Amino acid sequence: MDIGKKIRNLRLSHNLTQEELARQLELTKGYISQVENNLTSPSLQTLFSILAALGTDVHEFFSNEQEQVFVYKKEDFKQETNDVLKHMISWIVPNALKYEMEPILIDMEPGGQSPINDPHPGEEFGYVLEGQIVLVLNKKRQIVRKGETFYYLANKEHYLINSSNQHAKVLWISSPPTF
Repeated sequence: MDIGKKIRNLRLSHNLTQEELARQLELTKGYISQVENNLTSPSLQTLFSILAALGTDVHEFFSNEQEQVFVYKKEDFKQETNDVLKHMISWIVPNALKYEMEPILIDMEPGGQSPINDPHPGEEFGYVLEGQIVLVLNKKRQIVRKGETFYYLANKEHYLINSSNQHAKVLWISSPPTF
């Protein structure tokens, strides 16, 4: 591992000059340059201080874990079609169950609907991308049109219906994951 290069990359990612970092740590610009060029090794205390100033810690700095992926492409999505309910659900973040929220895209044909969700802890948010849908929340119905959003506590039965004669598409996010 090239410690100096890794420190330099961290410093640059924080838009700091060597001089600015040195000033924060009460070190010299020359010393920071020597560390970044692997001409000297900082003491553990100095390394801890440098890493703290750069927003990380020793564990994260020396971790061999690959950087977490945070951009997903269409080929990463998992899709499931339900011909009876006339919808297709796309899970757009792989393994979202390990996160705090789970976004899906649901495409509904005219007359389609989502599965009926029983009450559960958490919250849900939706944004209608195409068409319009009917949000059914505890048997109450509300029309939500393209460009509009919905948000509710998920502690009551809830689902979506496409009662129009046009295709509808909704970005639907649940926290915690439940889809």
